[in-house]
Amino acid sequence: MSHGPDIARIGALIGDPARAAMLTALMSGKALTASELARVAGIGAPTVSAHLVKLAEGGLIAAEKQGRHRYVRLAGAEVAEALEALLGLAQSRGHLPFRPGPDDQAMRRARVCYDHLAGEMGIALYRALHAGGALALAPDGVALTDRGHGLLDGLGLDMPALMRARRPACRTCLDWSERTHHLAGGAGAALLTRFQELGWLRPRQTSRALRVTLEGERELPRLFARLGAGGQGSPGP
Repeated sequence: MSHGPDIARIGALIGDPARAAMLTALMSGKALTASELARVAGIGAPTVSAHLVKLAEGGLIAAEKQGRHRYVRLAGAEVAEALEALLGLAQSRGHLPFRPGPDDQAMRRARVCYDHLAGEMGIALYRALHAGGALALAPDGVALTDRGHGLLDGLGLDMPALMRARRPACRTCLDWSERTHHLAGGAGAALLTRFQELGWLRPRQTSRALRVTLEGERELPRLFARLGAGGQGSPGP
């Protein structure tokens, strides 16, 4: 007799190669159409529809309609974090693509993990916040300290709205390429949005890799240094 939640069903849903490809594509945080997901998975329209029904019934995706178009997205941040952890497990066990793609190095440098920053830049951000006293260990992971509130407020984040939200302000997410944690939750999402507003990071059209702009190459290391030293964390030189 088994005890606890049934992981077999979730594992079977994710384990199909076509469904795994579609779920990984949705890790970009974008809502995609069935035809876009069919191209990603290399399957036909009737087959993708059957897969999407199974994923929706399993609670892994959610659909939304806009005009004549129907879009699909991941059901939530927990799904994305579980997928990121599985990617890390596959990486650590040597289950890698036979032929690395052109975006591999860019993905490792900086990428979107659902709605927050991952890769080398995401790890650097998390470590700087931790070193500077912005994050403290909590029973369910990490939490913002008073210093952290001040630092993020200085970066221009709407802290009252962030703390009112039902979503946890801070969560750790296991980074598949670095095999350590980066920052997820409301604060992680808000920081990624802020870095894009400042023009430090730009999305790429064909993958969830992010391009670090020339300004970002200059300003992000400066910011991480200030955060790690417990400085004010204000954007800009």
